[in-house]
Amino acid sequence: MIQVENLVKVFGAAPNEVRALDDVNLTVERGEILAVVGQSGAGKSTLVRCLTLLEQPSSGKIIVGGRVVTDLPAGELRQARRAIGQVFQHANLLDNRTAKKNVEYPLEVAGWNKADRAKRAEELLQLVGLGDRQNNFPSQLSGGQAQRVGIARALAASPDVLLCDEPTSALDPSTTDDLLELLVKLRDELQVTILIITHDLGVVRRIADRVAVLEGGRIVDSGSVEEVAAHQHSPLLSDIGVEDARGAAELRVSGGHEVAAIPFISRITRELGIDVRLASGGAHAIGDVHVLSATLGFAGEEDRDRAADWLRANGFTVEEGGAA
Repeated sequence: MIQVENLVKVFGAAPNEVRALDDVNLTVERGEILAVVGQSGAGKSTLVRCLTLLEQPSSGKIIVGGRVVTDLPAGELRQARRAIGQVFQHANLLDNRTAKKNVEYPLEVAGWNKADRAKRAEELLQLVGLGDRQNNFPSQLSGGQAQRVGIARALAASPDVLLCDEPTSALDPSTTDDLLELLVKLRDELQVTILIITHDLGVVRRIADRVAVLEGGRIVDSGSVEEVAAHQHSPLLSDIGVEDARGAAELRVSGGHEVAAIPFISRITRELGIDVRLASGGAHAIGDVHVLSATLGFAGEEDRDRAADWLRANGFTVEEGGAA
C-alpha cells in the first residue's frame, strides 16, 4: 500500500548539508500497522512531512496505492494526498468549530455538499465513540476526545492509509490504551493501513504488526515486532530493565517466540550440571508473542562457554559479556 524507495532528504548545501533521511526503504502492506520508532533527531518528523509531500524529498520514490506520488504534478498531488489521512501529535482542531464541523472541514475543501458531509461526519463520530459530542467545541472536550475527533477528521475522505504522528504523546496511560484499541478497531473494520510514528515503545508492543527502527536518518532494523525484539540490544526492550552483560562469566541471551518458552535455566542445570544465575531480564510479552532477552551469570568461564554452546545449539542468540 505504501512503498518508500531509497528516500533521501538533505537540508542545506555542502559542506554544511544535513542528511535528515538517508536511503530510507519501507513497505507498509494493506491492512497492517507499521510502527516507525526512533529517538528525537532520528528523522521521524522529516519522514512524516515527506510521506505527505509537505517536504519534497531530495531523491527517491514514495508510492501510495501503486502511484508514484513524488512524480505527480501539483493538481494530481492534491488528489493523491486524500489517500493519506493524518492524525497529529496534538489534535489540531479548529477552536471555532464543533466536533462535527471539524470532521466536515476536509470534505468542505473537497467540495462535498452540505448534506453529504454532515452525514459522513455523524457516521465517523459514532464510529470513534463520540456520537453524543458532535456539537461540542474543542474546549469542551478532553484530550482523548479531541484526538478521537482528529482521527474521525483524518478518516473523512475514506483514505487508504492513516498516518499517525506521535498520537498518544500528550495522553495519560488509560486514555492511551483506549486510543490504541480504537486504532486496532479501525484497522480491522475499515481495513485501513496504519503507519504510526512514535518514540513510545509501549505503543509498539501493544498494537504494531511490524516495526522499523529509525536512527540517524536510516532504517537500522525492521521486521515483525517479535523478530526485532529478539535481536541483540533491541530498542524494543530498552525500557524493560534489561542490563548489559558485564564480566567474563556472563552471557547475554536472546530469542524469539520459538525459544522464549524453553525452560533453559533448569535444562542447562540438569543436562550440564552447571549453576546458572539470572542476572537480569527474562521473557517479555510483545503483543501476542513472547521474546527473551536476559543476562546470565556463571561460576566461571568454562561453565559460561559450555552453556553458550548449549544455548546456540538450541536456537538462542548468545553474546558473551566481558573479555574472553
